[in-house]
Amino acid sequence: MKRRVVITGIGLITPLGVGLEASWSALCAGRSGIGEITRFDATGYATRIAGEVKGFNAEDFMPKKDARRTQLFIAYAVAAARMALEDSGFVICETNENRVGVITGCGLGGLEILEENTRILQEKGPKRVSPFFIPLMIGNMAPGMISMHFKAKGPNASVATACAAGTHGVGEAYQTIRAGMADAMFTGGVESVITPTCIAGFNAMKALSTRNDAPEKASRPFDRDRDGFVVGEGAGILFIETLESALDRGARIYAELIGYGMSSDGHHMTAPAPEGEGMARCMRVALDSAGIGPSAIDYINAHGTSTQLNDQYETAAVKAVFGDHAKTTPMSSTKSMTGHLLGGAGGIETAFAALTIHDGIIPPTINLDNPDEGCDLDYVPHVARKASVSIAMSNSFGFGGTNGTLILKKFST
Repeated sequence: MKRRVVITGIGLITPLGVGLEASWSALCAGRSGIGEITRFDATGYATRIAGEVKGFNAEDFMPKKDARRTQLFIAYAVAAARMALEDSGFVICETNENRVGVITGCGLGGLEILEENTRILQEKGPKRVSPFFIPLMIGNMAPGMISMHFKAKGPNASVATACAAGTHGVGEAYQTIRAGMADAMFTGGVESVITPTCIAGFNAMKALSTRNDAPEKASRPFDRDRDGFVVGEGAGILFIETLESALDRGARIYAELIGYGMSSDGHHMTAPAPEGEGMARCMRVALDSAGIGPSAIDYINAHGTSTQLNDQYETAAVKAVFGDHAKTTPMSSTKSMTGHLLGGAGGIETAFAALTIHDGIIPPTINLDNPDEGCDLDYVPHVARKASVSIAMSNSFGFGGTNGTLILKKFST
């Protein structure tokens, strides 16, 4: 019989704050983490706003020498992993280190160091390119460095499935424990690409909001006046383990992972399949994996990017899968406050779903002033809602038509 897997530790670094309490309390209060870009001079860019992490100091989480040369996305991952491990109370030692692994998602990796070394190459020649360039750019250095810092010597991998990467990371880590390949895993997602090429590239696609005069109002999923998503950054790392392990040491259990689904649209590089057909298949696979029907779901953490097609088609997909139950199932987009963390989104949003179950608070969709035509579900507008949530679903959908869905449940024996 496949083993049960539970979430016992959560580490969050988001535009809302550093740490679980800071991020979760701001989210429940409906505060936006979006503001003007400070990482570079965005004068002349169509978009000059983003969800930057404020108040983060890498030296609080790693030796000064490591912090000085580590790319931000790696530092976020290691810091969030440290928070998650400490939160779980799990102790990694020589007797268990080979059974503790790491699988995380990341969309773009060290884009900042790529830009920097490209400039150095062009201006100063190949001999001046940093020997750390390649190692610090690749996305799998996030799980690699987590493994090195905490001696987690079990399965180790990085998932690069665009905006579904964090969700796929959690799903694959869940499956790894269920299959008996590990007893505990660090998992989630990370991203830090608030850089000139990222903003310019998404602007060229006309994917980003240009509501520069009101940053906190820019991310507005399901609203008729939305004009694109807002890039965010940060990390959401979970510590997950077998139920037996958690019970043996009396660990607090945020939620149990019970279902995981994946699908591909097979349709378009950036646009979702019409009417969310691929999204719907993904949700159905997750429900089948969990052995439950749509009526069992009490809350959906939507992908909810604040883009025209995603919001429209995700809503259509939920209606197709949930039928009459769609109208009575609360569904909110936390991206309305954090922005879109791209490959890191699934990590923080799985954590938010677990906290929703644990604390009985559904975070709101802020800025939803005028729901768009066809966007007519219960998106929990403006204000958080107290509710008993036994089972939650979290969706992530990425470029290339890659889809991921997780299902979490309130723990009970």
